[in-house]
Amino acid sequence: AFALGDFCTFPNEKQGSAWAGPVAFVEAAVRAAKDAFPIWSSKSPLERSQILNKLADLIEHDLEAFAQAESKDQGKTITFARTVDIPRAVYNFRFFASSILHHMTECTEMPSMGCMHYTSRTPVGVAGLISPWNLPLYLLTWKIAPAIACGNTVVAKPSEMTSVTAWMMCKLLEKAGMPHGVVNVVFGTGTKAGEALVCHPDVPLISFTGSTLTAQRITEKSAPHCKKLSLELGGKNPAIIFDDADLSQCIPTTLRSSFANQGEICLCTSRIFVQRGIYNEFVKRFVAETKKWKVGNPSDPTVDMGALISKEHLEKVVLHGKAKAEGARILCGEGVDSLALPSGNQKGYFMLPTVIAEIKDESCCMQEEIFGPVTCVVAFDTEEEVVKRANGVKYGLAATVWSSNVGRVHRVARRLQSGLVWTNCWLVRDLNLPFGGMKASGIGREGAKDSYEFFTEVKTITIKH
Repeated sequence: AFALGDFCTFPNEKQGSAWAGPVAFVEAAVRAAKDAFPIWSSKSPLERSQILNKLADLIEHDLEAFAQAESKDQGKTITFARTVDIPRAVYNFRFFASSILHHMTECTEMPSMGCMHYTSRTPVGVAGLISPWNLPLYLLTWKIAPAIACGNTVVAKPSEMTSVTAWMMCKLLEKAGMPHGVVNVVFGTGTKAGEALVCHPDVPLISFTGSTLTAQRITEKSAPHCKKLSLELGGKNPAIIFDDADLSQCIPTTLRSSFANQGEICLCTSRIFVQRGIYNEFVKRFVAETKKWKVGNPSDPTVDMGALISKEHLEKVVLHGKAKAEGARILCGEGVDSLALPSGNQKGYFMLPTVIAEIKDESCCMQEEIFGPVTCVVAFDTEEEVVKRANGVKYGLAATVWSSNVGRVHRVARRLQSGLVWTNCWLVRDLNLPFGGMKASGIGREGAKDSYEFFTEVKTITIKH
């Protein structure tokens, strides 16, 4: 089904013996977006800003309803949806509604030639936006807000697994004053709706957040059209904890960075390197605190972790158990404390936060993204050694460094192959700054300036006077 500018129409009739399907919906959505582009792109930044702010107000007014829907649809705790997902979706619209008013273009002069040069930026056209299931409305609005703020129209495809809040948002667009056809949402699978969007010749730009494997296919399919791509992909994020770290701050923060949202955040920590002098103490305290995390019904406000997204994903995450065959030791969680799950949740898609130790760097659990509540703890001796080991994966999205030595945190942060490095903290974000990864963690950056550059085309104009 799809929601065009006239909002939330769900065609289900068959045409002959074949259902019209998502490909036809993508075609209709692109056509609507293309028709709306001249009017929307001609509006001033202030006019667009006012509509984005109104949409933010409407979502905020219905915050509790959105949070309840997000929790039920995705499995995250109601507390996480209420305090993180929906407030951030609101802020995304407000942030880009503001930032679009303050961008500047470049201007230079060549007096000897009697020339002046300046740049002009214009919206690209119809933007194709594909967002994942882990932070559904949060990441969908992170794409829609800058795209339409810059004057583009969009065709967005949220994950088929978590589409409810996208559908709810569609019902608010008209109330916010959004012209018909500016925001179009297509619901369907990646192989059908997503691929049709990526391959459409009238969609010159694709912004995608998801797996590296899917990004490879997007790159291949979009190549004949030379589309602009922004790809925010997976990670295998290290935390490096030196022996002078403040463990009273480090341990609770590393617990959050490992297990928040069931570990289903691309920025979550899944490799913890601890300097040998404090390794035993860290492991003892970290495991003890991990066992205190409460897993259960996402609607319970006292719960720390809800359910994973699906049965299939749970089975994939639990495959980390093969680390035992490689000689690793599971200190707590899946396979050790399974009976600690509430009796009413033992047949659901629930999993206890799991800590693995005595694991080799070449193990699949240390090399591949698990995207669940699983983290590995290993010891290291020197700064040189740990930087090399932390960089020894194909990903390069985020990292954390814990030390009270200012010189050390600067040295290590510069040497890590990672798009984001937090020192003595985690997930502290300024949306003005670039967001994105290196290596197999993606192409491009997003943020106030970077999103503006991605969602516009720059033109150099020279005037001889």
